[in-house]
Amino acid sequence: MNETPNAGKVLIAEPFLGDPNFERSVVLICEHNDEGSFGLVLNNVSKNTIADVVDDIYVEFPLFIGGPVEQNTLHFVHRLGHLIEDSIDLGNGIFWSGDFESVKSLLSIGTIKTEDIRFFIGYSGWGAGQLGSELAQNTWILSDINSEVLFEEYTNQFWRTVLKRMGGDYKVLANYPVDPRLN
Repeated sequence: MNETPNAGKVLIAEPFLGDPNFERSVVLICEHNDEGSFGLVLNNVSKNTIADVVDDIYVEFPLFIGGPVEQNTLHFVHRLGHLIEDSIDLGNGIFWSGDFESVKSLLSIGTIKTEDIRFFIGYSGWGAGQLGSELAQNTWILSDINSEVLFEEYTNQFWRTVLKRMGGDYKVLANYPVDPRLN
């Protein structure tokens, strides 16, 4: 594979990955360097909302499980880079992190809508060279994503939606059954 897993790209789990933490997942890469990689699972919605885990937030925005690592940490991606100081531009209208006090303030006055931001507990992490190795073993499909798809299409069919949008052979992969023995 010639592509590099740069920040702003997504990892799409192969249909038969076999790891329950990442089965049928789409992971946004927020950081990738020589020391390792950091990402957030985009399609694993928890039963909680952001108001359940953060004091002083009273909106019922969905809370996603960003991955199996440090599930006592809170992360967010958004498309409001111009409104949230210290945001990191991942490209394609997607921003990661930023000043959380600004986020809380903007939430309290109703400036931020559910289609503008996603909150995550935990994250996905890979050590130095680990993600490159997994990509070489075809564990993941590497792709681009834009803010419209990321923020407006988070259903339980997100994995399929992303693959179908890629076209070609990926449309076929999108229809693979979860358990081929039941086919």
